[in-house]
Amino acid sequence: MSRIAPTLRSLQQQGRKALIPYVTAGDPFADITPAVMRALVEGGADVIELGVPFSDPMADGPVVQRAGERALARGIGLVQVLAMVREFRRGDAKTPVVLMGYANPIERHDQRHGAGAFARDAAAAGVDGILVVDYPPEECESFAAQLKAVGVDLIFLLAPTSTDERIAQVGRIASGYVYYVSLKGVTGAGHLDTASVEAMVPRIRQQVRVPVGVGFGIRDAESARAVARVADAVVIGSRLIQVLEGESRDNAPAAAQAFLAGIRAALDSGPASGPRP
Repeated sequence: MSRIAPTLRSLQQQGRKALIPYVTAGDPFADITPAVMRALVEGGADVIELGVPFSDPMADGPVVQRAGERALARGIGLVQVLAMVREFRRGDAKTPVVLMGYANPIERHDQRHGAGAFARDAAAAGVDGILVVDYPPEECESFAAQLKAVGVDLIFLLAPTSTDERIAQVGRIASGYVYYVSLKGVTGAGHLDTASVEAMVPRIRQQVRVPVGVGFGIRDAESARAVARVADAVVIGSRLIQVLEGESRDNAPAAAQAFLAGIRAALDSGPASGPRP
């Protein structure tokens, strides 16, 4: 059974918002990803999104693209990512881990190891959820069934352009949480439009019964608190990767922990000023 639902339910019961950092597996150094993940938990992460490097990341902005390119240059692929999750699980059996990436590595894994191998291997490694950027809900019923059979959640993206029909499609299949992309464009692009988020999240809740996380454009404590007014979870990625880019191997975990601890403190201090819609 996935750790995601119990974790988010417990936070909701406490009146707290989930903090979900995103890092690219194998960046900034191939051998420290499990240590960075543990540091993020110490900094207040409730769920960790771990990016699977891919050569054509169509939804990623320059910061995440650079991270993926660095990881690929170090030979990091899906097999190595699963090994990192297994290593993380040796010291942490509680924190949910979500893999975020693209269909190609998953399909290649199944081609090499047999139908359904990815779902089986991800579950065995300790993965709780999968977010595949280029798997729309109408094209992945078989994949969703494979994941469900091994207790792994399938998480979907929704966007400002999502229609009510698309939201309903996602609502029928999604588990764990849904990830609302707060702005049009790629990761790290533009400025967070909190008014748009405040208008869209209630629309999503009308048809989606799992918690709603919001990401893209969240860069600091202020923007995190603003999003937390309406969302169940706050996702932060590009800014965290920028923090890690300039750090040494020895200092990177501590830098990740310190950055996230500031966001966690802001979320726990209460929502930003203004009425909740």
